[in-house]
Amino acid sequence: MNNALTILLVEDDDVAAESVMRSLAKTSVPFPVVWAEDGLAALEILRGQDTARHIHRPLVILLDLNMPRMNGFEFLQQLRADPDIRDEVVFVLTTSDADADRTRAYHEQIAGYMVKSAVGPQFAKLAQLLLSYASAVRLP
Repeated sequence: MNNALTILLVEDDDVAAESVMRSLAKTSVPFPVVWAEDGLAALEILRGQDTARHIHRPLVILLDLNMPRMNGFEFLQQLRADPDIRDEVVFVLTTSDADADRTRAYHEQIAGYMVKSAVGPQFAKLAQLLLSYASAVRLP
């Protein structure tokens, strides 16, 4: 694939994170996945402050909203305020189907909002989206 990208999965639930990673591998999504357990860990990875986990660009962030330490909304605010990482592409992947959460997330310039229960068994639609996105979009 010409436009390979890295996926930063920001998800506090290790069962959900494993399910997403297994689904991507099962559907032959050829992108490496770096897992961050919450927004604070994700920011450290993006800023190069995590000595064990490194991320390569171009990348797409899959962001859960409901997490401890730093939730998805706090992460988005920090991300968009940092000139070095504010342009990163973020897709929200959450259990929340609340209109208020969706509206608030889009105000932070997310690329898309997906409810976990709607992306299909074993996250099959998520895998299709990422493959289509990588083949159609050119990221910096």
